[in-house]
Amino acid sequence: MEFYLPATTGEWLAWGSAALTALAGLVMLFAPGITMKLLRLQPINGRPEGYGSIRATLAGPYLGVGLGCLIFAQPFLWVVLGAVWGFALFGRFISMMSDAGGRRGGPTGGRFYGSLAALVEFVLAAGPLLYAFGFIS
Repeated sequence: MEFYLPATTGEWLAWGSAALTALAGLVMLFAPGITMKLLRLQPINGRPEGYGSIRATLAGPYLGVGLGCLIFAQPFLWVVLGAVWGFALFGRFISMMSDAGGRRGGPTGGRFYGSLAALVEFVLAAGPLLYAFGFIS
């Protein structure tokens, strides 16, 4: 079994989404402090257990799904990758509608950050799903 590089545009979209997912997992694994800053999180009183949680619960699934899709390159895995990012987008929409960020009296930076993150999640979900369901070949 050898490493497969994509040949068509649809494959490149799905493969790129998987590569970015795996890259995000690597950043979370080896730079949890940067990850926490990007996600606007901070450990309470600088406790190192927060870094372990970032490495375990965030980096593991990102790396597993991303590398699994890159290595095996099967249509069902592209559906899984698209569903992962689709549910992340769904969670982002729920948060944007129900949390106080961006509302009157709340911080307005949350609306911009949430909208930008939603756009990235949409693009990362659309590529694999469009390819897996045959909309892009």
